[in-house]
Amino acid sequence: MDPLYIIANYGPRLLDGTLMTLQLTGLGALMAGLLAPFLALARLSAPAAAQWPLRLYISFIRGTPLLVQLFLVYYGSGQFRPLLQDWGLWNFFRDPFNCALFTFVVNSTAYQTEILRGGLMGVDNREIEAARAVGMPRWRILQRVAFPHAYRIAWPALGNEVILLMKASALASVVTVFDLMGRTRQVFSRTFDFSSYLWAALIYLSITVVFVFLWRQAELRMTRHLQAGSSSIQGRQRNG
Repeated sequence: MDPLYIIANYGPRLLDGTLMTLQLTGLGALMAGLLAPFLALARLSAPAAAQWPLRLYISFIRGTPLLVQLFLVYYGSGQFRPLLQDWGLWNFFRDPFNCALFTFVVNSTAYQTEILRGGLMGVDNREIEAARAVGMPRWRILQRVAFPHAYRIAWPALGNEVILLMKASALASVVTVFDLMGRTRQVFSRTFDFSSYLWAALIYLSITVVFVFLWRQAELRMTRHLQAGSSSIQGRQRNG
């Protein structure tokens, strides 16, 4: 069968699945990105007793497959339907998209928390001490010194986490969320044309290439003053 047949006849379906994949990945990574800084701070500075639940959560998420976590949320929530109804949460968990998004947020938050914790640990203590010496309050030090440096350190790893989340979003199709992989399965079941999976792979690859380019541009903007300083030092060394 002509490989272009899939695009010509089922292109809108694949596009719809692609948009769903982007929505799951974007919302999941964004929500996790909003939670991770607070949890990373807790991992570094909270009392030991308060850190144990957080450590247990992170260890569980990082030590179990995402598919298992998705099944626990999607199928497990039905076991607690009366309780969820009492809490007014059943309408949320009965929707497969919400279950998938919730699972991705919980999963990515754990990974982003550890990535940011490493970034914060990599911040030079002398910069923190200098900020304290000029009278900066703690929240201002975090805002102006600690987190900007931590994000510069952690930026490549955070980008890798978003890419992994995007590829893992293909698992959402097993709980009837029609993302790109779900739509591809539909197309294959109608056509039995293996090239439908090839097109899906090319779409995933295209998304990844575009994302890596944009993420790299953002990284260059974040570190442009460091690159300028390095170029200036090298110029002075040559002149000297």
